[in-house]
Amino acid sequence: MQKLIDGFNDRDIMIAPVFTSLSEVGNHIHLSNLYMGAQNLYWEKEGAFTGEVSGAMLKSAGCDYVLVGHSERRQFFGETDPSVNKKIHAALDAKLKPVLCIGEW
Repeated sequence: MQKLIDGFNDRDIMIAPVFTSLSEVGNHIHLSNLYMGAQNLYWEKEGAFTGEVSGAMLKSAGCDYVLVGHSERRQFFGETDPSVNKKIHAALDAKLKPVLCIGEW
């Protein structure tokens, strides 16, 4: 394993690039000590939800983590505790580690 960041062997280090960069970033950090996360996900596993990204899609892109409930999503996109809860469950179902954002709303 290539260590891209030294001195933090006792914790996971995750970066969350924009969706369009997931594949490229994943290629660069593959076999390193960094993990990749997504900035958001949709709670449905599949269906006609144009523009939304499912947990399975993120997993197939190489993500291990996903940000959920970010203050910007709450403020500008009207996300609520119930919708964040759905996203947490969707992340867990997809075997992603959700990073629940709290404290700014």
